[in-house]
Amino acid sequence: MKDIFTDIKELIKFRLTLTVAFSASIAFLIGSKFQDQFSLLNWIYLTLGGFLVTGSASAFNELIEVDIDKLMVRTANRPLPAGRMATGKALVISIIMGLLGISILSKLNFIVAILSFISIILYAVVYTPLKTKSPVAVFVGAIPGALPPLLGYFGSFSLKLTDIQVEDRAWLAFVIIPFILFIIQFIWQFPHFWAIAWFSDEDYRRGGIQLLPTTKKDKISAWIIFLSAFLMIPVAFLPYYYGMGTLIFVVIAFLGGAYFSYVAFRHLLLMTDRSAKKVMFASLLYLPIIQLSLLLDFSLKLYK
Repeated sequence: MKDIFTDIKELIKFRLTLTVAFSASIAFLIGSKFQDQFSLLNWIYLTLGGFLVTGSASAFNELIEVDIDKLMVRTANRPLPAGRMATGKALVISIIMGLLGISILSKLNFIVAILSFISIILYAVVYTPLKTKSPVAVFVGAIPGALPPLLGYFGSFSLKLTDIQVEDRAWLAFVIIPFILFIIQFIWQFPHFWAIAWFSDEDYRRGGIQLLPTTKKDKISAWIIFLSAFLMIPVAFLPYYYGMGTLIFVVIAFLGGAYFSYVAFRHLLLMTDRSAKKVMFASLLYLPIIQLSLLLDFSLKLYK
């Protein structure tokens, strides 16, 4: 029984799924603060539904890539390529999780249900096959990867969006805040996944996957990784510019972006697998700190 649960955890990429659920939860709290109301039941719906939808997309990804996973060291021991789980069983798990997740999220509102469905389609049907054809896959994959904050934010609103009274704050509520939540996670993914693509390049090549900007571990790819990390610095000013946050977030986000950029610049100079891993670890540290800081700062801005 323990082995079955372990295989299911690997099939749905449990740690990645938890990370996605965390991003959605932070955005849910931001939306709740904006409305000055919090629904524990809706938060449970969001967390559970988001977990199931993300797990479903990850499982579909492994189903589609089973032959590729057999060729790579980092994925060869997954339950499908290792033969510990039948594809039919994995397909049933994927479909049930997807349908159940969308059904639960639809209890929040139709926007969340639609976004969750789009995220599964983009990740499994568009991004996954594209990984073996073009580095453009990283850009395509960044779209569903940046949807969880939108799921969380819009999930904080009531079932009937037409009943929401935001008056002069409508532009902030339905355009500015969602845009900022989306763009932070969207841009963050490029240095994160390109760093992974760098130190996993040899393994990826065994599976026919080439995700680096130039498909090579060259100076241009290193420059692009650095520039994508550097873009996180101007992102720090967006909440303040649009009246969503205070200078507290600007300072925290600027320092975080500067450190992120420094690590990426070191990689530009060294161009080693070890320096690429440091970029990845910096990205994993950066995102939760920025999202938590944004939540706290937004609360201060809203209630000061």
